Amino acid sequence: MVQAYILVQTEVGMAEQVAEGVTAIEGVVRVDIVTGPYDVVVLTEAASGDHLRTLVVSKVQRVPGITRTLTCSILNA
Repeated sequence: MVQAYILVQTEVGMAEQVAEGVTAIEGVVRVDIVTGPYDVVVLTEAASGDHLRTLVVSKVQRVPGITRTLTCSILNA
């Protein structure tokens, strides 16, 4: 099992809508709206690195309102 945090920047005023959209994606464990340079932090789980890539590129990045993501793989899980 591979886990990663995805740090998400959104369009102005879109953090809540993005958080709702991301929550519905299979493999998303937790979604938090935060302050700072990123607007939403997403904890994800996938069966492999390939599945994680698909989750990020094909699903998370396609949520309306997202302008940028940064994926941080967890090393100590």
